[in-house]
Amino acid sequence: MGVTRLKRKDRKNKARANNKVARIKQLLLTPVIKNVDMDELRAQFGEAPKNKVEETSAE
Repeated sequence: MGVTRLKRKDRKNKARANNKVARIKQLLLTPVIKNVDMDELRAQFGEAPKNKVEETSAE
């Protein structure tokens, strides 16, 4: 008795595995942000604007 190979299923399974590997490699390529100084970032943006709600409620 001969062995029947499911060629389409084999191609689909290999493509699925290759896509998973490619997805993992893509995720590993993104650099990890480390040692972020929050005070320095806040200083770059300057002072936050004051709320104008207090001024309008006094009228």
